[in-house]
Amino acid sequence: MAEVNAELDLNSNLGKTCTERLFNGIVKENPTFILMLGMCPTLAVTTSAMNGVGMGLSTTIVLVMSNLMISLLRKIIPDGVRMPAFIVVVASFVTIIEFLMKGYTPDLYASLGLYIPLIVVNCIILGRAESYASKNPVVPSIFDGIGMGLGFTFGLTLIGIFREILGAGQIFGAQVLPLADEAAGKAGYTPITIFVLAPGAFFVLAMLVAVMNIIRKRAEEKGKPLPPAQGCLAGDCSSCGNALCSGHLHSSEKKEM
Repeated sequence: MAEVNAELDLNSNLGKTCTERLFNGIVKENPTFILMLGMCPTLAVTTSAMNGVGMGLSTTIVLVMSNLMISLLRKIIPDGVRMPAFIVVVASFVTIIEFLMKGYTPDLYASLGLYIPLIVVNCIILGRAESYASKNPVVPSIFDGIGMGLGFTFGLTLIGIFREILGAGQIFGAQVLPLADEAAGKAGYTPITIFVLAPGAFFVLAMLVAVMNIIRKRAEEKGKPLPPAQGCLAGDCSSCGNALCSGHLHSSEKKEM
């Protein structure tokens, strides 16, 4: 009976851990709006919602598979070659994803361009490999990758939707706002072109981060504070493990020290 109860407790704790990793990645530690990670693809490829979905799901697949592999090998990889080993694992999965996208979704592959191979050095992937997958069992690591990947996908898609509708009056390529036609005297929406250009990404990101700050403030008032913004824009470089950016240790490692 005691063994059965112990097994039930273990399964219950595992379920709670997996659920927590999903919630953290999507809401509590959203890599785009909370941790401010992966800003290069976030700002560069979100000219449309479809691009955001494509980049987000590609990154999610690489995150899940790399977390799985790194967690399996966590006791085998020597500390001295930890980061190079992580990069080799991530690069292998990115190459597979790149070939699949080139073969089955050539239009999306052309739209994302250089940012597909650059997934190899994405802050989110290397950060999760260093801070979580290399220190935890396989199943929680997989759910950590799913949570962070879905959170990243949500962020990119949301930014893409705002930029696409403001810059072209479209969502996922479908015209939702009828365009004005001065020659025919037809009234309608006049696209704000700047939102499909580089500056538009900063405007939309700033607006959505401001909304997240309001949500964070309300959560604090209710006694449920969200984590403060970290990562590349906050100068903490928590995404990069040890020395990939400016040599800062992950925040959790600092506390242990």
